[in-house]
Amino acid sequence: MLDVALRHAFADFTLQAAFRAPPGVTVLFGRSGSGKTTIVNALAGLLRPDEGRIAVGDRTLLDTRRGIRLPPHRRRIGYIFQEGRLFPHLTVRQNLAYGAWFAPKDAPREETGRIVDLLGIGPLLDRRPATLSGGEKQRVAIGRALLSAPRLILADEPLAALDEARKAEILPYFERLRDEVSVPILYVSHSASEVARLATTVVALEAGRVTAHGPASEVLGDPAILPAGAREAGAVLTARVVRHHEDGLTELDANGLALFLPQVARPPGSAVRVRIAAHEVILAGERPHDLSALNILPGTVREMHPGDGPGVIVALDTAAGRVLARITRRSATAMGLRPGTQVHAIVKSVAVAPGDVGGPGRAGTGGASAP
Repeated sequence: MLDVALRHAFADFTLQAAFRAPPGVTVLFGRSGSGKTTIVNALAGLLRPDEGRIAVGDRTLLDTRRGIRLPPHRRRIGYIFQEGRLFPHLTVRQNLAYGAWFAPKDAPREETGRIVDLLGIGPLLDRRPATLSGGEKQRVAIGRALLSAPRLILADEPLAALDEARKAEILPYFERLRDEVSVPILYVSHSASEVARLATTVVALEAGRVTAHGPASEVLGDPAILPAGAREAGAVLTARVVRHHEDGLTELDANGLALFLPQVARPPGSAVRVRIAAHEVILAGERPHDLSALNILPGTVREMHPGDGPGVIVALDTAAGRVLARITRRSATAMGLRPGTQVHAIVKSVAVAPGDVGGPGRAGTGGASAP
């Protein structure tokens, strides 16, 4: 369990945040300036907060009331930055060995061979950082952090400096870390797609305060939160791969409702998480016919949240789970929408990007809680 309670005042900003999170990937999610990096720096020991307590399991890193402030080098934290920050004069093998050199002799260690295989960096071992792509550098940086035998890994927007192709390359490796490595990970992001795909637990931040915490499906499916704004609103559904069709579509079963998506690279029987962006959902009062969109999810309006402009976020309860739709107020009025109204959510198959589909990880096994 990661236990964090911090208060720190800057000239124009005060952070006052507290949360507890279980093992897995805990994502700090919010706009720029919401306090994400401040929390990460406090955890790493790079910032001395005015007040607070930080503990990882039974190890206390900070407790201002008791006068405990472990220096950074004694916290056993692996830090993954936006850029790999590898030593340019060392090979990949030597960069990995540098991380292992810092591991305490009595600490449980990961086997170098297992980490190399996990991250797919075996062919890179004799190369130097200048010859690596951005995604390859990040994989090596992750390996170096893991081999230092950390109690906690901090990943501060590790994909922000990568293009979309490199992000797609490295996201599966973060999924494998979440599922196969016991070290807890605190991951900073303002990308709803990354959060939906990776998070075991989401801690939503706004202006230095925790506005929500819990599993990704709960936090991202709550229209009252929207920590990244209405444009990023979207719900997360859990489904299972049924079959791959010859026309390039994959059929999923979302608690009895069929979903058809562009081919999902997972075998039948696999569980997946699917993020459906609110602006890609159309609502209909009656079940439509002769429609090109393949995904039709009947549901009931749960709540409605008007935005600052002409739009409104409509939250629906369906058999597949919570679905959000971003429509105009004019449409909502014309349809007579209100809590309890029966509607049908319509989603085009091609509206769900490959990056919005990932493994379920430990989703649903537990969420964060307030201390």
